[in-house]
Amino acid sequence: MKPRPVAISTDFIRLDQFMKFADLAGGGGEAKMLIQSGEVRVNGEVETRRGKKLYEGDVVALGGQSAQVSR
Repeated sequence: MKPRPVAISTDFIRLDQFMKFADLAGGGGEAKMLIQSGEVRVNGEVETRRGKKLYEGDVVALGGQSAQVSR
């Protein structure tokens, strides 16, 4: 499945912020829980750091959903 592009207006965005912005999480608390439990993948790798900086082209996946950082 092709990831859905989600445009940001800055050079980078933190993983937890992007998850909220891309509607992959309902809020900051949910994003934190999902990330820390190892359910989130960034570019195919499990990511447990909620402050991970994402740049254009990075893909975030959770379950059957995925979103790609775009500008």
